[in-house]
Amino acid sequence: MSASPWELYDRLIDGIPPDIVIHECMVGLHWTLVRSAGTGMAMTPGEGPSRHGLETDLRGRKVREVAQAAKSWNFLEAAIGIAAMNSWYNAPSTLDRTWKGGVAGASESNLFEEWTGRLEGKNVAVIGHFPGLDRFAAQCRLSILERKPQEGDFPDPACEYILGQQDIVIATGTTLMNKTLPRLLALSAGREFALTGPTTPLCPSILGHGATQLAGSVVLPESESAVWSHVAQGGDRSVFKNGTKMIRFSRKDLP
Repeated sequence: MSASPWELYDRLIDGIPPDIVIHECMVGLHWTLVRSAGTGMAMTPGEGPSRHGLETDLRGRKVREVAQAAKSWNFLEAAIGIAAMNSWYNAPSTLDRTWKGGVAGASESNLFEEWTGRLEGKNVAVIGHFPGLDRFAAQCRLSILERKPQEGDFPDPACEYILGQQDIVIATGTTLMNKTLPRLLALSAGREFALTGPTTPLCPSILGHGATQLAGSVVLPESESAVWSHVAQGGDRSVFKNGTKMIRFSRKDLP
């Protein structure tokens, strides 16, 4: 019998301690934030309903309970659920216990820059049209899959035909939100697979499902107020210069 497509979600939810509670939640124009053990982020979806059915005030609710919303087909609810999930997994205190070297020992280099030398001559698929991908097209046979395709992109259903031909797959963390991640991992079995972006939970369970590298965001305690202020004012990708630190872990970083 094949595994349930919800298995990854259930493992992520079950890994959250049952007693951790939410202190604050904010749904911004570009980012959704939840604070518990730390501040968790997720991209506020640009598609689907603009309203959610969760309680208006989530303060005091158990993180594990709210993280169940990651399974919702209302993507705004899912964003809140993943931000709640990340408030545990991407908290500096959790990362320091989970990964060798913790936050201080994690690589901070940009994933695409780090992999530049490894992409030469390879078949590379990128799920999500990240900024600045054009410069990589000369180094590899690049396929970009996008839900809202730009010129030259493939629509995301092309994953069924393309991923089996790739050497490397790089996917946005929002694939966890829109429920495509389990299928993408299955189609990419045996290949280098990186999940990247602020929506990515930095949790080893995802490596257990076939990913080889995770790149996500961590908000350091001294930067929390700056991040919340930035998001409250509609801040976009410039959040990476306003208190959010992008770090990466792979299987070699497991204890």
